[in-house]
Amino acid sequence: MSNTTKGIIALLISSLGFSLMAFFVKYSGDLPTVQKTFFRNFISMGIALAFVIYYKEKLFGHKENQGLLLLRSTLGLAGVLLNFYVIDRMVLSDAEILNKMSPFFTILLCAIFLKEYIRRYQMSSIIIALAGAVFIIKPSMSSDTIYALLGLLGALMAAGAYTVLRVLGSRERFYTVVFYFSAFSTVALLPFFIYQYEPMTFDQWIMLILAGIFAAFGQFGLTIAYSFAPAREISIFFYSTIIFTALLSIFILGEVPDALSFIGYFIIFGASYYMYMKNRRPKEA
Repeated sequence: MSNTTKGIIALLISSLGFSLMAFFVKYSGDLPTVQKTFFRNFISMGIALAFVIYYKEKLFGHKENQGLLLLRSTLGLAGVLLNFYVIDRMVLSDAEILNKMSPFFTILLCAIFLKEYIRRYQMSSIIIALAGAVFIIKPSMSSDTIYALLGLLGALMAAGAYTVLRVLGSRERFYTVVFYFSAFSTVALLPFFIYQYEPMTFDQWIMLILAGIFAAFGQFGLTIAYSFAPAREISIFFYSTIIFTALLSIFILGEVPDALSFIGYFIIFGASYYMYMKNRRPKEA
């Protein structure tokens, strides 16, 4: 089995993990967003801690990387909170496709803060993807539009976290980064979790524990995938998250996206596929 094939399999597993995380977050019912986010990160922290201890790495990374780790964790936490808030208030697949705008925002942020060159086809893809997002947002004065815009803001926060990860590069092990983020999020959310805590049924406990487990699957799978193959060769397969999420949304939650949303999905996926194909030919402008 080639490394590229291994990378694709790991990315598909990651996509399924994130899809199931989103599903269990929504399926857990009417609970505070902070409570759901706390459980998601607390479970991930425990799993990452096991890796850190097993490989005898530093729990909180190297001293010189503390600023970057803190910034990555802050942006990541904001992104997760916004994503979970929107998941509870929109059609699940709509919320997830808006969250998958983060790769496009990452390109822009890397250009602004890391001075990375944006190629013409990348800028074209970003513009096309934003046009696709409009079909999902369906601009109006309704609360649905506000939720969709918050979903985009969550994608922007996630993109900020990914941009910081680009700087961290190989400075820290992936499980150290995941543990730092999860531990930071757990501590930061603990006062709000205690203040807003609502009693949960046994089923809700199970749902949130599963959400945390599958979130860890998603994070580890994503990192492992890109260790086998460069992003330009396999990144398009991460959009299989949308397929998994749409199936869960339609057949289990009974949420069917409207026609405009489907048009938006195809436009965003098309922009992603176009950029993926161009990225496979790095010499082309």
